Amino acid sequence: MNGTSAPLSKKTKTCDAKDELSAFDDVFTRLMNECLNEGDQKKCPETGDAIQHFLRVCDYNVPHGKKNRGISVVTSFRCLVADPSEDDLFKARVLGWCIEWLQAYFLVADDIMDHSITRRGRPCWYQNPGIGTIAINDSFYLEAAIYKILKKYFRSESYYIDLVELFHETTLQTVIGQGLDLLTAEDEVVDFSKFSMGRYDSIVKWKTAFYSFYMPVALAMKMAGISDESAYDNAKEILLEMGHFFQVQDDYLDCYGDPEVTGKIGTDIEDNKCGWLINQALIRCSEDQRKVLEANYARKDLAAVAKVKEIFEELKLRQLYSEYEESSYQALMSKIQSLSNPDLPQRIFTSFAQKIFKRNK
Repeated sequence: MNGTSAPLSKKTKTCDAKDELSAFDDVFTRLMNECLNEGDQKKCPETGDAIQHFLRVCDYNVPHGKKNRGISVVTSFRCLVADPSEDDLFKARVLGWCIEWLQAYFLVADDIMDHSITRRGRPCWYQNPGIGTIAINDSFYLEAAIYKILKKYFRSESYYIDLVELFHETTLQTVIGQGLDLLTAEDEVVDFSKFSMGRYDSIVKWKTAFYSFYMPVALAMKMAGISDESAYDNAKEILLEMGHFFQVQDDYLDCYGDPEVTGKIGTDIEDNKCGWLINQALIRCSEDQRKVLEANYARKDLAAVAKVKEIFEELKLRQLYSEYEESSYQALMSKIQSLSNPDLPQRIFTSFAQKIFKRNK
C-alpha cells in the first residue's frame, strides 16, 4: 500500500467529537497492522520475536491516553482547510498518532527515571512482570516507529522532510527540558537554591509545551501548506503559554488530584520535582516552614509527604492555584481574541483552551 491510502471508513467532514474519536482509533489499528506488524516468524524469522514484543509495547503504551494531542492535529487541520479530502483527514490522523507514539516514548522513559508506579490507571510499563530495564530499549522502539510510519504514508508528500525535521526538533527540545528537570532536582538531594520560577518556566517550556501544544498545530499547518513564518511564530507564542498553563494544572493535580480520576499516583514531592507548588511555597514560606520543607521534600515516606502538604495548606496554595487558573485562562483567551493572522483561525486555540480549563485529569 502506498502513502496515499484511503481511510478505513467514510466519515463526514464535520463529524462530532465521538465520531472523530472512533475514526482516530480506527487508524491506530490500521497502523499496527499495515505498518508495524511486518516482522513475524514467517516474514522475518530473525526478528520476529522482537517485533511481536514491540507490538505488545505499542498496544500497552500508545492508545490508552486521552489522545488530546493526536486529535488536535485533526481538529486543527479542519480549522485550516475548508473542505478536507478523506485522504487528507486520514493523513492528519496518522500524524496525530505519531504524536501519541512520541508521547508514549517520553512516558515510558520518564516513568523509569521518576520511579513512577502507575500510568493511565495501570502499572507503568517497566513495572510489568518480565519487563524492568527492557523498557529502556522499548522506549527507543516507540520513537523509531514514528519514522517508519512517516516514511510509509508521507514520503511522496512535498512536506515530508518538514514533518521529519519537526519531529526531530521537538524530540530534542523535550529531551533538553527533561535534562533541565533532572539536573535541577537530583534524586533525593534537596537543594532549593536550584529552584526558582524562572527555572520552572524553562523546564515547562522545553519539556512539555513544545510537544504537547505547539507540535499538533504546527503539523496541521505543514499539511495545510502554510509557509509564512510569522504564522508559526504567532501560533507558538499562544501555544507555549497554553502549555505553561497546562503544566501548572498538572503539578496541582499531581498533589491534589484523585488517582481514580487522573489514572496515576502523584509522586512529584517524593521525586524532588521543581514544580509550581514547591516554588510558590518557597516564595511565601517562613524560615521555620522552609526548614520543614527541606527536611521532608524528596523523601519517599508518606509521613514526610504529609508534612510538605501541611505547609502547602498553611500557605493556602490551593486557593492560590484557583486564582491563578482563572486569571491565566482569562489572559489566554484575551490574547487569542486579539490574534489577527489570516492563516490562523481563532477557533484552533479556543478549542484547546476549553479542553484544559478546569480539567481534573
